[in-house]
Amino acid sequence: MIGDKGLLRAPPFPSFKAVAKHGEAPSSPALRERQRTALFAALREARVGGAFWADPFAGASAHVVLRAQSDAELTHMRAKVGDETLVAFGPAQAEETVDPWSVLTRARRLIAHGEDEWIALASVIGLTIEVLSPGRFGEPGDSSEVLAQRAAHALLQPMSDPFSDGWLGPMEAIALLAEWRRVIDANRGSAGGRLVAACGISWWKRSEIRRFLWSPGKPLRIFMSSRRALAAAQAEGAALAVWPSRISPSLIAEAHKAGVPLVRVEDGFVRSVGLGSNLVPPLSVIVDRTGIHFDPQRPSDLEHILAHTDFSPALLTRAARLRNAMVAAGISKYTSHAANGRGRQNSAKNRRVVLVTGQVEDDMSVRAGGGGISPNLELLHRARALEPDAELWWRPHPDVDAGHRNGAVADAAALKYADRIVREESITDLLDQVDAVHVVTSLSGFEALLRRREVTCHGTPFYAGWGLTRDLGVVPERRGRVLTLDQLVAGVLLLYPRYLDPVSGLPCPPEVLVRRMTAGETPNRLGWLGPLRRAQGSAMARLRRMGGR
Repeated sequence: MIGDKGLLRAPPFPSFKAVAKHGEAPSSPALRERQRTALFAALREARVGGAFWADPFAGASAHVVLRAQSDAELTHMRAKVGDETLVAFGPAQAEETVDPWSVLTRARRLIAHGEDEWIALASVIGLTIEVLSPGRFGEPGDSSEVLAQRAAHALLQPMSDPFSDGWLGPMEAIALLAEWRRVIDANRGSAGGRLVAACGISWWKRSEIRRFLWSPGKPLRIFMSSRRALAAAQAEGAALAVWPSRISPSLIAEAHKAGVPLVRVEDGFVRSVGLGSNLVPPLSVIVDRTGIHFDPQRPSDLEHILAHTDFSPALLTRAARLRNAMVAAGISKYTSHAANGRGRQNSAKNRRVVLVTGQVEDDMSVRAGGGGISPNLELLHRARALEPDAELWWRPHPDVDAGHRNGAVADAAALKYADRIVREESITDLLDQVDAVHVVTSLSGFEALLRRREVTCHGTPFYAGWGLTRDLGVVPERRGRVLTLDQLVAGVLLLYPRYLDPVSGLPCPPEVLVRRMTAGETPNRLGWLGPLRRAQGSAMARLRRMGGR
């Protein structure tokens, strides 16, 4: 079990790996009234506690909610209450079949037995409560104050930390459960938006995608055939999850005609330890119901987050801590090791150093947001024109250098514009040494912003247009808002992506994944494929070089 039957407990995630606990759970001191008020407010905002992951109640709202233990009691209480706005749950619905928050937040009064945890949640919400029999959450005749004390006591029961051998305090537990609720609700979607089918998902990342897109009920079905996937989603009145680079325009048109929403799934910004082209499964993904972050020609969930979110002080503090932790540890999209300063370049003194980062020429972000620029040799030419006196460092894209993707530039051609080629160092080591970065749409521009470097965007990446970069590409008017760096980080790294803990297999906050990466705790279940993939890439690179002679 990830948690126990406490009021604050984890959803029944499949295929998790429990962490052994050492020692007894700590005891919690009694709460003062001010602390209790804050705890109840946090719980109401997060809407967690009890079986919050269950399906929302499909019926109408009711003034009175009845929870009976037998059919006879159900019939008797219905007649006794005599309220046309009564909604009643009998013994068949006593287990975790409905989200209590979807019922109680629309009610005024609860009638239930003392062992029913809905009493504690109703007390937190502030409902009038009638207790039918004694139990741990209440007894007949208990005042609202006594019921609130019982609810607070239930919330103080420690919840097992799924990412360590420790325990979570109530506020920590609520924060984690709130994140899980956000992901589950997003996977469940609104009417007609539940994710039940997917296509375009490579075989080697399907296990992780099923975890990212899990919600209680029907498991996600991943199809090889896009037509079968579309038919399955249409039959369920649901949405279809797709990998953007692996679906055809015809599927998009057919889905639109059939009224099936497409939900685009893509690699996250802190993805893995090792290249995706080496078949390392992702530990972070984007799930976007509006568009996708790399396509500036249409809105996306990320654009909406950045343009409209009221970033709280607590969220910005968290963003700053995450940014500092990532910079200190040398975390990037394809982290291979922590930043160590080895291979440091010797730049000319008193000369501005500018890093120019190459990209895969047929990458979807280049096709969608590159503004027609060929991202490598043309980018170098443009960077030199804008930085005539700078020392220019050219960084080929590692997937291109590995022979997996298109966009190779001969070293001799690159050195017509660049002063040197830097390919051995990690991108984070390089970013620590330069003054500025030039990109088309590369994520390295965002990683440079984390380190407060100057960034010039020749295309329109997702981080352009928010007042933090020099933008040479066409920026949509939707991005008219000026953001601070930590507001950008909060949207891009905290609110938009999803993360998976490589140890427990559970959805996790980004801080957990960064901690795992920093500590080297990122086992790759497909590690045996890496050497084969690298050998294939080396052979392809040799063939390309021979063809270019």
